[in-house]
Amino acid sequence: MGGGPGRGVVRPLLALVVVVVLLTTTGWTSALSPRAARDAMAAALAAWAHGTVGARRLPGVDAAPGTVARFFASLSGAQRLGLARRYPLVVGNLDGVDPALRYGANRLALLRQRAAVRADQHSDQLTAAGRTAMADLADRYTSLLAGRRQILAFDPTGGGRVAEVLGDLRTADRIAVVVPGVDTDLADFERADAKRYSATAGMARALYGAERRARPGARVAVIAWAGYTAPRGIGLDAFTGTLAARGAGRLESLLAGLPRRRDVALFCHSYGSVLCGLAAPHLPPGRVRDIAVMGSPGMRARDVTALHTSARVWAARDAGDWIGGVPHVEFAGLGHGTDPVSAGFGAQVISTAGADGHGGYFVPGTTSLANFAAIALGDYSKIIRPTRNTRTSGLVRVMGARKNPPLFW
Repeated sequence: MGGGPGRGVVRPLLALVVVVVLLTTTGWTSALSPRAARDAMAAALAAWAHGTVGARRLPGVDAAPGTVARFFASLSGAQRLGLARRYPLVVGNLDGVDPALRYGANRLALLRQRAAVRADQHSDQLTAAGRTAMADLADRYTSLLAGRRQILAFDPTGGGRVAEVLGDLRTADRIAVVVPGVDTDLADFERADAKRYSATAGMARALYGAERRARPGARVAVIAWAGYTAPRGIGLDAFTGTLAARGAGRLESLLAGLPRRRDVALFCHSYGSVLCGLAAPHLPPGRVRDIAVMGSPGMRARDVTALHTSARVWAARDAGDWIGGVPHVEFAGLGHGTDPVSAGFGAQVISTAGADGHGGYFVPGTTSLANFAAIALGDYSKIIRPTRNTRTSGLVRVMGARKNPPLFW
C-alpha cells in the first residue's frame, strides 16, 4: 500500500494549495440575502406546508417530481390556477408542475418581488449605495418580466436562482440544458455588454439560435438553468465539490420533471461541469444522451467510465482558456480530478476554433457553438474535432461518431 501522493502530483497539489490560500484571503464573500426576499420565501413555504386544496394536503416541496405531477394532474384547472396564485414562489419552483403553470406563477412572483423592492428602495434606512442596489434589482426583475419570457424557476433568496426556457418544452423532441459555473446568480444571469454570451441566458440564446439555423423547423428547447447556488468568485468553494453536490440533486430533480420521451443534452461550463460529473451516475437512464463540458476544471471522476453514464461525453477547451493552468488533481477534497480534454479521460474532444478564452465558447460564429448545436440536435456526423496541435485550422470531421472513440491527439 502506498503512502502519500506520488512525486508526480506533489507539485500540482502544492500549486493548488497556494491558489486556494491566496484566493481565500483576498476578500471574496457571498452576497447576503435581502431580508424581504428571505422572509417572502419563508412565509410561502410555511403557508404551503399547512395548505390544502379540496380538503387534501399539499405535497411536500421536496416530493419527487412524479408525485408532484400526479397530484397536480388530479386537480381541476381552477384548482391548479388557484394554487399558482396563492403560492407563486412555491408552485413556480416545483419540478413536476406543468411548465405553463410555472411560467405564470413565476411571473406573479416576479411582479410581487419587484413591487416589494421598489417600496423598500425609498426607505430612509438605506444608504445611497443601498438604494442603487435595490434599483438594479428591480431592473433585473423588469427584464425577466419583459415580453413573453418563460421563467421556469425563480427564487429571490440569497444571490437568487433562476431558470428560463427557450422554445416549447411540451412539444420539443430534444431539450438542451445549459449548466453554468462560478458567479452565476440572479445578477449575472444575463448581460447586455460584450460578455453577454458568457452569461447563462446568453449561452442558452446562442445555442437555441444555432440549433434553429442548423435545422430550421426543428422542435427543440433550451433551458438556461441557473438553478443552483454557485461559488462566488474563484475562492475555496470553487475548489471543492460541496456546492456542486447540492446542485447535482437540483439538476436531477429538474430532469426528472421534464416531459418524458425527450432526448436531453447537458452543456456544462466551468464549475458546472463539476456539478454534471457528480450528477451523471444518477441521471435518468437513456434520458440524457449527451454531456458536453467546456472550460472544465474536472468532473470529479478519473475517466469517463467512472461517471457511470450511458451518455456520450464531449469535452472542449480553448487554447487561451486560463482553466488549463489550474491543477487537474483531487486531494483531500480540493480540486476536481482528471482534465476532461486529456487522453486518459476518454471524452470525445471537439474543436473550439474561434472561441476566445474561458467565456467565449458560445459566441456566434465559433466552431465550438456549431459543435454544441450539432450535439444538441444529435447530428453527430457534423461535429468537428481538432487535429494535433491545431487551434484554428486543419480540422477534421467525425463521421458517424462513436461513443468516446480514441482521441486524435
